[in-house]
Amino acid sequence: MEFFGPIIIIIVAIVFLILFFTFVPLGLFISARASGVKVGILQLVGMRIRKVIPSRIVNPLIKATKAGLNVSINKLEAHYLAGGNVDRVINALIAAQRAGIPLDFEKACAIDLAGRDVLNAVQMSVNPKVIETPVIAAVAMDGIELRAKARVTVRANIDRLVGGAGEETIIARIGEGIVTTVGSSASHKEVLENPDLISRTVLNKGLDAGTAFEILSIDIADVDVGRNVGAQLQIDQAEADKRIAQALAEERRAMAVAQEQENIAAVQGMRARVIEAEAEVPKAIAAAFREGKLGVMDYYNMQNVISDTEMRNAISKGAAPAAHAPVGEEK
Repeated sequence: MEFFGPIIIIIVAIVFLILFFTFVPLGLFISARASGVKVGILQLVGMRIRKVIPSRIVNPLIKATKAGLNVSINKLEAHYLAGGNVDRVINALIAAQRAGIPLDFEKACAIDLAGRDVLNAVQMSVNPKVIETPVIAAVAMDGIELRAKARVTVRANIDRLVGGAGEETIIARIGEGIVTTVGSSASHKEVLENPDLISRTVLNKGLDAGTAFEILSIDIADVDVGRNVGAQLQIDQAEADKRIAQALAEERRAMAVAQEQENIAAVQGMRARVIEAEAEVPKAIAAAFREGKLGVMDYYNMQNVISDTEMRNAISKGAAPAAHAPVGEEK
């Protein structure tokens, strides 16, 4: 038992040291003290308890202190707990201080929590960024399509980073301005001769209003001639008119055919009624014979008249007379 006592004490001491150095970042404490940053052991332990990585707070604080920034450790920890990037905020404050850009800690934290890269914004304020638009197609009043590409030089506006629109809005507004300028030109030649007409017109519209950027210049990089949209529209209209005319003609032809068929049916109906009426003639003659209203000589005279009529019709048509012969004459 006397042999195991020192071993147990050594094991307990090792466990205690492991737990101590786990909860107390002694190396970080020494670095902070050596840099002139006043950080207590209890503050570092409290960060561990609050699930805050001490190095994420102390290292930016050392950097800020060396740069001459007056930032408290509580504000850094609060920004970290809010989900912000403490190191990026401190780097942005240092860059803004060196560039002479007015930027305080609260505004930098607000920009960072808004989801924007505050360090990139500060760098863009010092070094403007060039945004290249895609090829934008516009049609002049003479029907010729022009394809233009622009380069927009912008600078970040720190005051409008929170709530301001991004690069997509700038590109969309530039495209709208190009389309409007080209569309209001009487001829595409005017735009080809003076490409700066587009940049001047677009720049004067104040397209950076409500955005997180300030437009410095708009340069037309390239202008190409595209299709003859006006001629193509005329061709399409002529083709459409042709198809409409063909459809109307087909409709009229169908109506004419239908009318012709109706007339043929009407003629056939009339012929049927005539034949029906002719079929009643022998019945009427027989009834007249029975009633004594028609004699034999009257019948013969009627047949002679019919034969003479058919003969005259045949002579007028140049054909042989019909086979009917006058009654009482030999064939």
